[in-house]
Amino acid sequence: MTTPNDFFDRPILNSPYAAPSRHWELDEDDRPTHRIIDDRRGSKLATALPSVAPGHRAAATGSLFEGHGHETARTAIDPSPFVERLRRELHLWRGIPDPANWRVSPVTQNLLRHWRAIQADATRPIRPFFCQLEAVEAAIWLAEVAPRSGKTGRWFLDRLAIGNNIALLSEGAEVDATPPDLLRTAFKLATGAGKTTVMAMLIAWQALNAARGKGGSRFSRNFLVVAPGITIKDRLRVLQPNDPQNAYDKIGLIPAELRRDMEKARIVIINFHAFKRRDRFDAASGTRRALEGHGAPLETAETEGEMVQRVVGDMRDIVVLNDEAHHCYRPRPQAEPEQLTGDALKEARQNVEDARLWLDGLEAVARRNGVRGVYDLSATPFFIAGSRWAEGTLFPWVVSDFSLMDAIESGIVKLPRVPVSDNAGAGSVIYRDLWGAVGKKLTRMKKDADPQKLPSEVKTALDALHGHYEKTHTEWRKVGMSIPPVFIVVCSNTNVSRAVRDYIAGYEYTDEDGTIRHQHGALASFRNHDDAGDPLERPNTVLIDSAALESGDAVDAAFKQAHAAEIDAFQRERKTRGEHDPITETDLLREVMNTIGQEGRLGGGVRCVVSVSMLTEGWDANNVTHILGLRAFGSRLLCEQVMGRALRRMSYAPGEHTDPDGRPLFRTEYADIMGIDGLALGEPRVSPPQPPRRTIHVHAVPAQAQAEITFPRVDGYRTDLPSERLAVDLSRLEPYVLTPEKVGPAEVRMAGLIGERHDLTLDHLDDVRSSTIAFEIASYWAMQKLRDANAAPKPHLFLQAKRILREWLDPKNGHVAFKGGTKPAQLLYRQITEEVCDLLMGALVDAPTGDPVIRPVLDSFAPEGSTADVTFHVGEREHMHQPDPRRSHLNWMIGDSGWEVRLAQILDAHPRVLAYAKNHNLGFEVPYTADGEPRRYRPDFLIRLDAPDPTTLIVEVKGFRDHDAMLKAQAIRNRWIPAINGTGRHGRWHFAELRAIHDFRPELDAAIDALLGEEIPA
Repeated sequence: MTTPNDFFDRPILNSPYAAPSRHWELDEDDRPTHRIIDDRRGSKLATALPSVAPGHRAAATGSLFEGHGHETARTAIDPSPFVERLRRELHLWRGIPDPANWRVSPVTQNLLRHWRAIQADATRPIRPFFCQLEAVEAAIWLAEVAPRSGKTGRWFLDRLAIGNNIALLSEGAEVDATPPDLLRTAFKLATGAGKTTVMAMLIAWQALNAARGKGGSRFSRNFLVVAPGITIKDRLRVLQPNDPQNAYDKIGLIPAELRRDMEKARIVIINFHAFKRRDRFDAASGTRRALEGHGAPLETAETEGEMVQRVVGDMRDIVVLNDEAHHCYRPRPQAEPEQLTGDALKEARQNVEDARLWLDGLEAVARRNGVRGVYDLSATPFFIAGSRWAEGTLFPWVVSDFSLMDAIESGIVKLPRVPVSDNAGAGSVIYRDLWGAVGKKLTRMKKDADPQKLPSEVKTALDALHGHYEKTHTEWRKVGMSIPPVFIVVCSNTNVSRAVRDYIAGYEYTDEDGTIRHQHGALASFRNHDDAGDPLERPNTVLIDSAALESGDAVDAAFKQAHAAEIDAFQRERKTRGEHDPITETDLLREVMNTIGQEGRLGGGVRCVVSVSMLTEGWDANNVTHILGLRAFGSRLLCEQVMGRALRRMSYAPGEHTDPDGRPLFRTEYADIMGIDGLALGEPRVSPPQPPRRTIHVHAVPAQAQAEITFPRVDGYRTDLPSERLAVDLSRLEPYVLTPEKVGPAEVRMAGLIGERHDLTLDHLDDVRSSTIAFEIASYWAMQKLRDANAAPKPHLFLQAKRILREWLDPKNGHVAFKGGTKPAQLLYRQITEEVCDLLMGALVDAPTGDPVIRPVLDSFAPEGSTADVTFHVGEREHMHQPDPRRSHLNWMIGDSGWEVRLAQILDAHPRVLAYAKNHNLGFEVPYTADGEPRRYRPDFLIRLDAPDPTTLIVEVKGFRDHDAMLKAQAIRNRWIPAINGTGRHGRWHFAELRAIHDFRPELDAAIDALLGEEIPA
């Protein structure tokens, strides 16, 4: 029915103000077939992400969303048939022309006529979406129509009751249709579909019916709105009819003749933490112990009744609305807990604790004051980790489903574009699951970690997205946009978030002399300081996390002065809401976050937000265009929540295209997202029992002491420059090749499931001049790496260092190469700069003699190691070898591969080998630097040769040689060996890499021959 180009050019098929009538067909792998189906998409849930491109693999199999059944031994409930059947009933009921036959109260008739009229009024700039009205119609139909609809209505009510009950019972328990004390009804509405408007419509329907007294016990004017956090609670204040920005007047939800009755509604908005019972006795711990004496502990916590009184006062027969309701559930009784560890286990336990507090609180309110009903709203109404349901199982009381795919095809949200291919050559798409590449490195980051030590893959991803952000910002300015686009980085913890914020925006640090210095931010658009290092009056980047909200330490005097007008407006707004307390630092930070993207407000100028967990839900900025995920995204829930922060549309103006009935469609808007892969889910596997393995004791054999090998233990290196001049022998260095495998993909194809594709590159980094790169690296080399033992920097060596760097960088000399779209400017990543400086340190020579100037720093406690010290136990494994006792001090050789066993067999019979040892638990290590971090290299073999002077050959067996192998080889050739041989106390040492894994003998013979200067007999 359509061509492939139409598919990618026009993803939006339906008007947001009418029932969806078409959808894009997806195959079994959720990839588009370029075919439009003339029907509404079923409620079977599907991913909103494209599969990776051919030749790349996803992190794991599975879809972001799949069908969700609830199977027990006695009952099988799948919400999808319920949703589909209710959709059909609503369609028939919606088509009844005479309101008198709708079987609803007069007030409800009035509201439905009004809502349908404003929805159809194309002259209104803001009007209810179809999905919003459909959710409210579902609630109305179940409450007012179903009880009057005979067997059909009873079927729906029974299934809803069963869905509630099944979630409270253990596996296989009898389930009946008796309505529970707390009957819940859930609506699944995609992020950006407007859940707050739905809540306002539900409140209006209930409150106005109760005020007019026509609905009997079905309605209430008392409401408890429960949110999971402060941010969402702040946002929900628009549900108060007297709020200056209330949702009722913004869209015109209330007919004029009923507006005054809305003031009779009593609405309490809380965080679920309010259900925690407080201590009524505020005393120091010492005072409490003195009062308790030797008796029983004092009972000073609130009673249940006191807690309920504090939360809801004297309100009775309350209607509860749970926002982000996936946090509220009862863990499944008597089910096996999930097998979780580490942070996932901590998160699951916190989930359960929060869910229990929330639901216990609602049940207490129901017991004490009565609850008429509970309405749950969430984009992801799933059971989450810790619930003892399979993570991602849909709540069985869901009655309405408008998925993310529905929202995309109706144009209600932006289309997420994610990486589908890159040029890293790793098989998988690195930026699709960035955490898999950098998670271990980021997890190890300490509180005061150096921001420059962020992994290179993170820096490259930031550079790539930042380059596209700058293009987007330029286009926005061209069309007169008064606010900037927003870039979000979601981090795993506060240590990472602070390091990322500092790397992006700049920071101050104190050097060894106690001088405060400034480091410019790496991303120009997001810097918080000017070129002189002075803080900008209006920061471009903000750090938002729980710690920042509690401490308020990010708000300084300059910020307050620059935003005096906005702060004054904020104070006036608070007074109109009856809030007269002074503004706290925390209030300011929350207001900054709540007003990002709003011109003239505190957050209006923010360009970049770095966050931990505060942006997973309840944050409604619509100018977010880019997201980078730097944390694990192991749950479907978290994937959609975080992606949802970028999916709210900027414009709701109609575009040039229409649907088949002539209704205008929205223009497509996009959000570019890296590091969030909804497909990163795998089925849990239970390992079968394993038989025990034989244990081998590996040790030195005293009778074989003639084959002992000793070696120096080197802790580090120092540089001895006798003439205070820098001279290098660059011919000793291998070419330094920068590739996507080293720094992360430099070319990334971004695509949505449907819609326009585009490529991200690093071409904007070509603007950084070679002289600037030489200047920066030379400065770091002279000031940080070429230090005396007393740690004094050597600025007088800067010009010499810069000369060397210019020679090294000159393309004609071939010392450095850039492949796969990488750029010279990436040498300024601190990890890369460290590597370059370390390589150049190894090439330093004494200018008059040309001798190396490197010296070893030996382990002060154990300067020498020996095979005599080896003793360890190891399980029997495949690659083990019993060496010739004449050639080995050790009774076993433990290999890592069959290659190493073959080499050991060669060494057993080699005429020039006196002894050898596999470096397994031997303790022989070579210090080197990689990714800016000190590391230890353990070569494979030490071989003592038959020579006049003690001579040892260090051998590395290497089938594949990557960048890290080059760094190791350069460190041992240009630093370790010159340093040790220069002492004259440890014999002669040399190094060889054997790479012909199918026949080592020729390479081994050549290395020994070159070392000893003698031809080796056959």
